[in-house]
Parts: sequence; C-alpha cells; structure tokens
Amino acid sequence: MLASIGFFALAVFGLGALSVATDRDIIAVEGLGQAPGVAGMILAVATFALSLGATLRRPRPSFGSALVIALVTALLHLATVWLAVLAASGDLVIATVVAGDLVRGGASAVIVVAAAVAGWSGIALRRTRSGRPRWPWERDEGE
Repeated sequence: MLASIGFFALAVFGLGALSVATDRDIIAVEGLGQAPGVAGMILAVATFALSLGATLRRPRPSFGSALVIALVTALLHLATVWLAVLAASGDLVIATVVAGDLVRGGASAVIVVAAAVAGWSGIALRRTRSGRPRWPWERDEGE
C-alpha cells in the first residue's frame, strides 16, 4: 500500500513539475476537461498496485520486476487516456495525437520513472522483511 501511495505522489508531483517546466498542460486539447487524465491515473494506480501485489507474492521478488511493473503501468495509463479521449471527443485522430503528445512531451516517461522508483521501493520493503515501525515501549523485552 505504501508503494502505491508513493507511486501516485511521485506521478502527480512529476507531472506537475513537467507542466510547470514546459509551461504546457499535460493534455492540451480544448474541451476535453480532466476526465481522460483522471481515468488514466486511476487505472495506472490500480495497475501498479495489482502488478506489484502479484510480484510481492513470490518468496523473494526480483528487483528487475520493477521495470516490468513500470512499463505495464505506463502502457495501461497511455491506453486508458487514449480510450478516454476517444470516448470524450469521438475522434480517433485527436485521441492518437493526445497519446503521442504524452509520449513525446515526457508525461509517459514521468509515469515510468515514478512506477519504477515506487516498485523498487515496494520490492525492497518486501525483501528486507521490514515490519511496521515500533516505539521503544512496544518491544517485547523482558524487564
């Protein structure tokens, strides 16, 4: 759960920073609204959480799985935005242009990097068998 929240936070921060740095909207098509971006992000977080969950079920998950998780997450984000734009505009060309802009403009790269970092972090937490933080007085020590 922590890695999924981290992915969402990194992705939102990265997309916002990209928008500020380039002085452009991530999806710069008039009349579309926020629905395609929201739908893409919801499915990206769900895809990330499910694929990381499947990876963490193995006894000793590989760190290489983080790259696969990142690519799958970014591809499903891109496909969802494409479908949402197609549904909103009804135009195949506009949907394809928006998807192309996500790739060329760097938004898809932000999603890949955020998913790779968060996925690696989730795998690292699992491999180290870390538990929840404990206060000193919660420890089971004989007095």
